[in-house]
Amino acid sequence: MKPFDELRHSWQRRYPAGKTPWRQVVPGVVVLGLVVGARLLGLFEGLELKMLDQLLRWRPAEPTDERMLIVGIDEADIQRLGTYPVPDGVLAELLQTLAVHRPRAVGIDIYRDLAVEPGHTALVETLATLPYAIAIENILSNPPVAAPAFLPPEQVGFVDFPQDDDGFVRRALLGSPNAVGEFRFSLALRLAETYLQAEGLTLENGRRDPWAMRFGSTEFSQISSHAGGYVGADAGGHQVLLNGRSGPQPFRRVSLQQVLDGSVDPTWIENAIVLVGITSSSAKDFLNSAAVAADSPALVYGVVMQAHATSQLVSAVLEGRPLLRPWPDSLEYLWIVLWGGVGTVLIWGVRSPSWYLLTMGLIGLGLVGVSFGLLWLGGWWIPLVPTLVVFSVNGLVLPGFYLYDQTLRSRIAERQQIIDQTYSAIHNGPLQTLALLLRDSEPLAWAETRPKLERLNQELRDIRESLPAAALPGGDQSVPLHEKLWETYTTTLERGEPDFPGLRSLKLKVVTFEPLSTLGLSADDQQGLCQFLEEALLNVGKHGVNVTRLTVVCQATDTENLIQVIDNGQRPYSLEASPAGTGWGTRQAKQLAQRLKGQFKREFSSAGTCCELRWPLVKPHRVGFWGLNR
Repeated sequence: MKPFDELRHSWQRRYPAGKTPWRQVVPGVVVLGLVVGARLLGLFEGLELKMLDQLLRWRPAEPTDERMLIVGIDEADIQRLGTYPVPDGVLAELLQTLAVHRPRAVGIDIYRDLAVEPGHTALVETLATLPYAIAIENILSNPPVAAPAFLPPEQVGFVDFPQDDDGFVRRALLGSPNAVGEFRFSLALRLAETYLQAEGLTLENGRRDPWAMRFGSTEFSQISSHAGGYVGADAGGHQVLLNGRSGPQPFRRVSLQQVLDGSVDPTWIENAIVLVGITSSSAKDFLNSAAVAADSPALVYGVVMQAHATSQLVSAVLEGRPLLRPWPDSLEYLWIVLWGGVGTVLIWGVRSPSWYLLTMGLIGLGLVGVSFGLLWLGGWWIPLVPTLVVFSVNGLVLPGFYLYDQTLRSRIAERQQIIDQTYSAIHNGPLQTLALLLRDSEPLAWAETRPKLERLNQELRDIRESLPAAALPGGDQSVPLHEKLWETYTTTLERGEPDFPGLRSLKLKVVTFEPLSTLGLSADDQQGLCQFLEEALLNVGKHGVNVTRLTVVCQATDTENLIQVIDNGQRPYSLEASPAGTGWGTRQAKQLAQRLKGQFKREFSSAGTCCELRWPLVKPHRVGFWGLNR
């Protein structure tokens, strides 16, 4: 039978159909609590953000947004101009050329806090005649970069993007106070506002959410610091999740020279939002984003990122394109708990190991598919990473622990079988011979020997009754160690007093059996301690001379456990029959002391013999998800 089949059949035998073994569910609940706690602490934040990027990249390509046109001043344009920054006169000429084709809005994503001659006067005069032209400022940098002083606030928008801890941009800032407390709007919002005015839509407060920004019936609610996979993010100002346009060519893009030469189709400019910015790698106007297509991996030109933010606003208002939004916290954690529970109980509903693994794989793929579908079609960002983690751990890792438990039980059963076979061999061999010897013995010749042989016969037959307790450590784990030692003490004296002179001569017994610490002790260790006590008592009986007082101490101090046997015999003895003191009993005692990191010793004096075993207490510690008792 395969191991997995053993696991399934074992559970089916131990638990009736339709009943859940709650003891096996407890680890799943613990794992679920750990995953939820880890998410609340932000341990999954990085993975969740990376997964969001991946899901956004998986979206099929969207049509090019023909409302947007990017005029990129590339490396060839800079080389042709022979100077950088681009002079004000060149920008004035570009704006005048664009104005001929009547764009709805023009965003100049190039700082002009200072004049760049020649042509500054021409630029000032040109911008004065173009109310739809928006210049830029930077309000979050230190120091901030001011807008052109000659423009009114309505023709200025900031270009700041909030960055996550990994340096990537996943949020757009629509509005925020500047350093002096004045509330400012972003370039993307200014361009969208200017463009939508022609549609009869103005920027207003939300209706469902009074703190939201609204165009028509579309509201842009600000996200919280714990939105989606974020934990404690800086959510200052009015932020929304950035839903960049997918595909290799989300926007039309032309160069400065193409516009000045008149080689651009006029329909690309008419009624469009035109963004002018630097698209030269030498200028290093980049932002990090793993969710949108870019010329360089993860590096997006600033003007392109502004186009994504602007297109997101306009497309949501005019086309109903989904905005990215997280589920409420309660629904997110309910989703995680649900699939953590499914992973815990699934194995009791699928009988075949191959079907179980297939079901696990299909559910895992289904979770990814549902997350992707909700994000693509509805803009919902749901917790995929913690859901997969708790489902996989409860569905795959915990059954592995259960399988280990069942394998261990199977080995114990095999050990029990060996014990049975060993006893059968004893019963069918020496016991039969001994029985025959007793039957054929002469009563007068064997008068003294016969009782001893009968006792030996009974002891051999009693082996079968005493072996299972030692062979099956799990069966007696509930009995405290000091009670096992007490039982060993009473049984040994009861058995040994009639035959052993050292025990038969006892007049006084002083015994102390107090609870001992069993932390770190396996069942075999406990059995070894019982055997140590039994061996020490029997050696008092076999080798002690004129023993009248016996003291047995089993107790724990603040630092160690102690088992001690003291008698007042007149001469020393060893733990075994061997005079050399290196026989089986001594070796077993030393090995036990070494395994427990303790100390075994015998001391002889005129007052008697002391045989003791000490070992230190084990401090509790955590292993993995839960402590494993040896």
